[in-house]
Amino acid sequence: MGLSRLAALHGVATSYSPSPDVTVSVPDDTVIAVLAALGVDAGTPADVRKCLVAAESRSRLLPPTVVVWAGEPLPPALSGLPPGSTVTVEPEPPETPGRPAGRPPAPLSMRARAAAPAPPVSSPGASAAPVPAPGDAVGASAPLAMPPGGAATVSAPPVTPPAGAATAFAPASAPHPQRADGEPGAPAAVPAWWIPPAPGVHRVHVRTPDHRRATATLVVAPARLPQPPGRSHGFLVQLYSLLSARSWGMGDLGDLADLAAWSGRTIGSGFVQVNPLHAAVPGHPTDPSPYRPSSRRFPDPVHLRIESIPEYGHVRDRAALDDLRQDAAALSEAVLNKGALIDRDAVWELKRQALELVVEVPLTPGRRAAYCDFLAEQGQALEDHALWCALAEVHGPDWHAWPEALRDPRSPGTARARTELLDRVDFHCRLAWLTATQLAAAQRAAEDAGMSVGIVHDLAVGVHPAGADTWAQQEAFAHGMSVGAPPDAFNARGQDWGLPPWRPDVLAATGYAAYRGLLRGLLAHAGALRIDHVMGLFRLWWVPEGRPPTDGTYVAQDAEAMLAVLVLEAHRAGTVVVGEDLGTVEPGVREALARRGVLGTSVLWFERDWDGDGRPLAPEKWRRDCLATATTHDLPSTAARLTGDHVTLRHRLGLLTRSLEEELTEDATDTAEWLALLARLRMLPEGDGDEEAAVRAVHRFLLRTPARMTGIWLPDTVGDRRPQNLPGTWDQYPNWRLPIADAEGHPVTLEEITASPRLHALMDVLRPRKPHTAPPGERRP
Repeated sequence: MGLSRLAALHGVATSYSPSPDVTVSVPDDTVIAVLAALGVDAGTPADVRKCLVAAESRSRLLPPTVVVWAGEPLPPALSGLPPGSTVTVEPEPPETPGRPAGRPPAPLSMRARAAAPAPPVSSPGASAAPVPAPGDAVGASAPLAMPPGGAATVSAPPVTPPAGAATAFAPASAPHPQRADGEPGAPAAVPAWWIPPAPGVHRVHVRTPDHRRATATLVVAPARLPQPPGRSHGFLVQLYSLLSARSWGMGDLGDLADLAAWSGRTIGSGFVQVNPLHAAVPGHPTDPSPYRPSSRRFPDPVHLRIESIPEYGHVRDRAALDDLRQDAAALSEAVLNKGALIDRDAVWELKRQALELVVEVPLTPGRRAAYCDFLAEQGQALEDHALWCALAEVHGPDWHAWPEALRDPRSPGTARARTELLDRVDFHCRLAWLTATQLAAAQRAAEDAGMSVGIVHDLAVGVHPAGADTWAQQEAFAHGMSVGAPPDAFNARGQDWGLPPWRPDVLAATGYAAYRGLLRGLLAHAGALRIDHVMGLFRLWWVPEGRPPTDGTYVAQDAEAMLAVLVLEAHRAGTVVVGEDLGTVEPGVREALARRGVLGTSVLWFERDWDGDGRPLAPEKWRRDCLATATTHDLPSTAARLTGDHVTLRHRLGLLTRSLEEELTEDATDTAEWLALLARLRMLPEGDGDEEAAVRAVHRFLLRTPARMTGIWLPDTVGDRRPQNLPGTWDQYPNWRLPIADAEGHPVTLEEITASPRLHALMDVLRPRKPHTAPPGERRP
């Protein structure tokens, strides 16, 4: 009982329910190991009692982070303060990225006291803030009473402050605000004393009448995320798989910009979604999965289009560049015409050599100024990342195996290494800047092409345990733990993804600084952000090192804080957010995400009337706030699904748990039910037996749903039957290394894709092509 109480205090589950009528107990050893990763020693009953006494006797006036949603009731942490408490809000600095510049924070805040509640008092020259009505968008668009950069104080109740003081306002002396309409469960009105601070990450200081004090991070967030402007369709693509005539063996940011420009202008696409472009862990071979990166904070320079770097044209050793380009052309030729797989390591080696030549070219004054601005904006985070890259070149990619003095990013030994490797640190800083500029160029190309959203970037669940992020932010990670998934109907053994989780307690204590910095970097050049396994904002399945996934447990996040930071940063960047909410989803999670404007993900083959007859869900019953698609990178292509090729592939690889005949029969039945619905809806005029027509019918169906965004898997447009990733395999299948191919399995380039009659027939289903004028040299007489 004591262990369960202690676990509950730290958000660690001691049981879970894989289905409504089943409860599974978590082994005590797992609970003890997870608590240890959170800094809680529960190894013996005596330890448990000691920690329980300490935890339950610890009285906090405020939690480490407090969330306020604009226009909504204050959280209990503020509304439940003792009457007469003084609350001072210290705004975030004006130089905070994403925040408009303003006056520096006031050096002093004013505290006001009186005997009865009174209306709020503003600083001289400012209008008193009206008491918001229930449901009003407080602070969302109306001018804020708190001056930029000033500090706001809440007390019970106010008197007029001296001239020049920061805004003062008073909490009601009644114990709690009243319900807006008096009905049970109705939202509480925002109390009259509360003048909402501007959206941002502030500091809040509290002093009670009995002189207790507390300070916490205050996250003030808009109520909802930005939404897509109308309905749109767009492509989903794994960027590495999209080779063009100019690629160096794999798709790059130049190809991304070109695809966005072409699809936006020619077929009216509203977005292009790509795989995570996070920095990978270097190795021989490098882990090709984009979902297990070294760092999620910085992109990988392997995606650079070398020829698009302005300094490229001024490299003196042209012969060396020409040789590298010839080698790159040979890599592409092997992938496109000789059956070779995409070789990320070979691509990076050629690009690294080219970049070594490029960075020797002096930057122009304007370019130098832009680079210096980038360094200043990124600060310590970039310096740490670049230093890790430089150290990895010398000592290998696993920092746990480095000399002991270098395992601590703040040690004197690491400081000496930074000085010794200054040139290499600058090299990697320069690459991060060059990659960021090309990411920005891709988004500009999308916007210039008329895309309503633009580039949709992808946020992986976590990072590699040996990578740059776990080295630079060691205190934020739960070492010895890995994120995964519990056993379910599709995987009786559960899953271990090999990704160490963030510690929720450290995130809260630091005001979610690591999370805020991560989001800010990703959103800087994005039209939208897809969050892989978005349920991780609420809880994650932790697996202790050395144990099977079945011996894991759920650890809760502060979902309100995680969502508030996400909404705040996306609102600042003006970006849409799409959550991948497939698989096992805790009750209430989808509703909480929808309330904040996070779009869901709906995949056709999974959309059935699970609460009714289990048949395919009619298009009008689909949810509106989602990205609707026929498949994803982890699922079979639409052609493979329709033909059953994905079943025979899994059979060849020994992945089936039943006979091939049973699997094919079940798969054919499932597909037939969907085709029958498409026929009843008159979306399959060509009849049965035409695979290409069936692919078009599937997308006609998606367009019939109310989904805000419709995603088309780019390989589907040319009939590719091969999945980019086959879960459950490692070296049995070439995951993350296949180029896009046609129905016969022959790789195709970006130029061939855009000219494909099959693609244009499919696009005509979604949106007729607008008139396009060919260049004069290509016009027909």
